[in-house]
Amino acid sequence: MFSKLSLWRDRIPGRAYLLVAVVIFAASNAIVRILTELGAEHPIDGRNPISFCNVLFVGNLIALIVLSLVYRSQFTRTAIAKLTATDWGSLIIISLLSGALAPSLIFMALDLTTVNNVVLLGRIEPPLSLALAIVFMGDQVGRLTLIGSALSFVGVALTVLLQTPGGEMMQAGGLAIGRGEVFALVGAIALAISTLFSRQALKNVPIGIFSIIRTAIGTVVFFVVVMSFYTPEHFIDVGSPFLWQWMVVYGGVIVVGGQLCWFTGLKTSVTAEVSLASSFSPIAGVLAAFILLGDRPSMAQYIGGAVIVIGIICNQIDVQRRSRPPVVNPVKELDLEVGFKGI
Repeated sequence: MFSKLSLWRDRIPGRAYLLVAVVIFAASNAIVRILTELGAEHPIDGRNPISFCNVLFVGNLIALIVLSLVYRSQFTRTAIAKLTATDWGSLIIISLLSGALAPSLIFMALDLTTVNNVVLLGRIEPPLSLALAIVFMGDQVGRLTLIGSALSFVGVALTVLLQTPGGEMMQAGGLAIGRGEVFALVGAIALAISTLFSRQALKNVPIGIFSIIRTAIGTVVFFVVVMSFYTPEHFIDVGSPFLWQWMVVYGGVIVVGGQLCWFTGLKTSVTAEVSLASSFSPIAGVLAAFILLGDRPSMAQYIGGAVIVIGIICNQIDVQRRSRPPVVNPVKELDLEVGFKGI
């Protein structure tokens, strides 16, 4: 039976797995919003049991449990002992940025602005990652890739600048920008910096060790920060069965299902296919917000999103021209291409 399932699975092209993973990741923001609204409809002593803090903390715990089971063969004392001081330093920095800071900021953004804004503003990560790679790693890229990245950056800027002021605003360089938008931008910047460290210092770290340590450190740091700056009441409902029953679904489908589909697709896909699949992320995210939440894009989002899509098309043309051999480093491609993955 298992051999038949394995044979059936191997017949599915890698790009199909990649597209499924991208759709799952893109829907994560909308699903988080739905879960928090569901929790607000079922309060415990007036508190929302599915708060953003609880979603992030419990979601990380579930992900850590599942990842430990999936990669238990890699996570051994012998493998851990091979990590150098540089590896540990990089792991800690990456965990702080992509495991704690970025998810926290993105969840805070979801609480203050629309899902569409979070999705579109998150597109600042790829061009910023590219710029950092060019400056610090000497990467060579084609002219169309540079043009596409510049257009994506302009699209993000237009999404912010053309919006009608509303909600909680912050002053930044003489401009009034919503706090939610600022959190989304800083979260994307944190992911971009994390990508640089991932590419530069973790080439010899197995994916299992990388995933488990990043999730573990991110979970602990987030817990300590919340307990230090706020009150223990933020986690008073963390043991709620109502919270856990929904988080098991969320963690299983979004966190684990999405990542397993992504890694499976990476094994048999070339770089051009990986890039093409990930390019659908903003479109899928906006569609998910519309289908699941009924959020219609604003005029600013239409304009900014259109410019971003043109930038993505330019990048894809260049990638197709420069198509490279199959992907060999899932860690690098996962962080570089997808961005926020639901935790």
